[in-house]
Amino acid sequence: MVCFSGLRVHILAHYWLAAILASRRYQWGLIVGDKELLIPASQTDSSAINERTRRGRIQMLVLLIACASPVIASYFAYYVIKPAGGKTNFGTLVYPAQELNSSWLDVPLQGKWTLLIARPAGECRVKDQKCVEALFLMRQTRIAMGRESKRVQLVWVNTDDQAVDPEIAKAYDEQNAGLKVVSLPKDPKSRAEFEVWLNKEGAGTEIQLLDPSPAKMMYFPVTNSPKEFSSLKKDLEKLLKLNHKGENL
Repeated sequence: MVCFSGLRVHILAHYWLAAILASRRYQWGLIVGDKELLIPASQTDSSAINERTRRGRIQMLVLLIACASPVIASYFAYYVIKPAGGKTNFGTLVYPAQELNSSWLDVPLQGKWTLLIARPAGECRVKDQKCVEALFLMRQTRIAMGRESKRVQLVWVNTDDQAVDPEIAKAYDEQNAGLKVVSLPKDPKSRAEFEVWLNKEGAGTEIQLLDPSPAKMMYFPVTNSPKEFSSLKKDLEKLLKLNHKGENL
């Protein structure tokens, strides 16, 4: 970073020197217009020289600002604006996106935006507030998409293959809530590969967002905060607006 800053200082010094030389050349009469070439020596009094000096200084200042502005702007962007580095309104951006093998799960994922969680049904009961909050957050986010909600599907990977709590199944059914419950891959190798994919970056217990390719591109913590729900909603709305994949599905 020191070398990089030194290079920029060198560039600024170069622009400053060039501007000074240009100004001096104008003041010394090395840069003149066609009409000035025909002015008699007797008419080149001190007032004319002072006026030329003033104009030269103004030109030097304008030239310096024009040359240095890109460097100043880059410094401002880096040190003042400070890019968020993978953060959005609420979710954590996954880059590069982590492709999911569609054969791992018995649910069509290609062509849809998917909010996915993995939970054992044996533990995800009505009294398990954390699990229910995750399902609620996913459902409400999809509803909040309005006309775009058909482009979004919800997937719960049941990691223990036990029966889903009847009350939860009623509140979060596929027909009304858009939630599909699927099992882990039966093949041991595929299951191991899926679990590695699921838990990358420690995101195994988070709500994971898959794009229509399908690939994991973002994940969100489970929250019951209205403010954070609004931020999650904004993240998904932004993606649906910028990426029209799955728009007609």
